[in-house]
Amino acid sequence: MSCSKKSHSHTLEAGLNDQREAQGPGDAQVPATEKETASSSLSPSIQGTPEVVPAAGKPNVHQSPQEALSSSTTIKATPWSKPQEGSSGPKQGPSASQAPPDAESLLSDVLNQKMVELVQFLSTKYVTKEPITKAEMLKSVIKEHKGHFPVIFGKACECMEIVFGIEVKEADPINHSYVLVKTLDLTYDGMLSDDHGMPKTGLLILILGVIFVEGNRAPEKKIWEVLSKIGVCAGKKDFIYGEPRKLITKDFVQEKYLEYRQVPSSDPPCYEFLWGPRAHAETSKMKVLQFFAKVSGTDPSSFSSWYEEALRDERERAQAKMGSRNRGGNVKDALLGFLYPI
Repeated sequence: MSCSKKSHSHTLEAGLNDQREAQGPGDAQVPATEKETASSSLSPSIQGTPEVVPAAGKPNVHQSPQEALSSSTTIKATPWSKPQEGSSGPKQGPSASQAPPDAESLLSDVLNQKMVELVQFLSTKYVTKEPITKAEMLKSVIKEHKGHFPVIFGKACECMEIVFGIEVKEADPINHSYVLVKTLDLTYDGMLSDDHGMPKTGLLILILGVIFVEGNRAPEKKIWEVLSKIGVCAGKKDFIYGEPRKLITKDFVQEKYLEYRQVPSSDPPCYEFLWGPRAHAETSKMKVLQFFAKVSGTDPSSFSSWYEEALRDERERAQAKMGSRNRGGNVKDALLGFLYPI
């Protein structure tokens, strides 16, 4: 798996393409096998940008985030030529067959390390809530590789969004300043009150996505099956997520992003996850679908059954909002009528 968006999203896109091709234009239900393929394909996309938490070679929990990122993040080898002086962007070199393999590999390693350092830099800025400027990134991180800033910055932004659930947004295009915000309008990042740890929104988004494609309720077994593909296992401490079982079944549930309940009449008892009220209030099925479509480099409408469901959800939300406004207006009118009778 590489940091290439096209590469790291291939598995998700392939799984959803199976569903799209097998489905007729009027189908309302997703066959179980296709649903299973899609939900299983979500995990590589969430963690795919940098293999920060790879399925194999999982970082040791005693490693620092820097060591873990450095040892497990890769940028796909791309034959870059040395930027010309005054260049504002990366210059494409000769074809892979013409470029010296050792020089190509060396440059890829250097760019990869710069991307890792930039992710660290952005993560620190998120925790400290300090402003971010392009000038500071160039001076503090990119340094002599300024000509490659666009590709390094782009890959670092993908990493922040997909792994940590943090989006890098341009605040001032003139001064090139940026802000870091939680993805999908979520207000919780899973960090402790004293700002220890790292943002955990990416894992929450993955779980919400699996629940959605599983028919709005996902067996606990399915959740752990998907998470195991990125090396996140119950009882196995993770350097980003801590103890995953506690985070998912306790913290996310207490924050009302997830519901965790026993499947009715199951014997022996089985459990399942649903979206919690806070997830419904802060985000939507359409936003989650748009997120995964963006990761896979396609359009949300390509995934017809989920797109139709997301559209229905949007309409129901709009109707409920309109109804609430109308009820509020009726109360207001009645109050005014009582205070100021004709």
